[in-house]
Amino acid sequence: MVFHSASRALDGPAVGELLRQWRNSRRRSQLDLAIEAGISSRHVSFIETGRSRPTAEMILRIADSLDVPLRERNQLLLAGGYAPAYGERDLDAPALATVRDALRRVLAAHMPFPAVVLDRHFDVVEANAAVAAIAEGCSLELLTPPINVIRLGLHPDGLAPRIIDLGPWREHLLSQLTRRANRTGDPRLTELLDEVRGYPQPSSVDAGPAGVAVELRLRHRVGDLTFLSMAASVQTALDVTVDELTLELFHPADDATRTLMASL
Repeated sequence: MVFHSASRALDGPAVGELLRQWRNSRRRSQLDLAIEAGISSRHVSFIETGRSRPTAEMILRIADSLDVPLRERNQLLLAGGYAPAYGERDLDAPALATVRDALRRVLAAHMPFPAVVLDRHFDVVEANAAVAAIAEGCSLELLTPPINVIRLGLHPDGLAPRIIDLGPWREHLLSQLTRRANRTGDPRLTELLDEVRGYPQPSSVDAGPAGVAVELRLRHRVGDLTFLSMAASVQTALDVTVDELTLELFHPADDATRTLMASL
């Protein structure tokens, strides 16, 4: 679902209409939302229809109950006639030095295994040198910033031809992208989803051998590599930039991969 941009402020949709869109996207009834937010369903109805003007605190309370991302919470506040509550700084800003340094330390410490920091659109913000090592042979166009890991992973000129059991990995990436597109309502993510769905599909979409997690199995000039991916984020973020960052670490799933990556 694509939401209207509330940054249009006065000439955009009213805050009540935007909150109704978010509630519907979460498949919540007015009663469900009222119970979660600690208000009456009558009040929810009045806010959505414009009969009641919510305070900034009420907008944020409802947004929290609906798990609205920080960027979109700012847009809701603007639509309601209030100032944004969350800052949005460049990652190189002095105020984000602690977060930036922590991320870079993790990237460096994870060597010789791949690790990336991604933004909301799955574009690479930071990466360690091991990422370049496993991306050898991919199209230069796909490796030109901003590098999108979904596109790089599934494009026929990217990693896709070298991924063993591409079907399960493709479904894993599409599932991640779909969830984020649904959670944020971001049209760029919806466009990316439409794009990658149009890429050539593997001849077999067999789920592969049963395991505890979907593995990335990759053919490489030094041998076959197998990784497990783990993602982390700053759960208490109060800045839009930080809230949208994801740290993804690829751990070797076997001793052979550990040895081969050390050789690279």
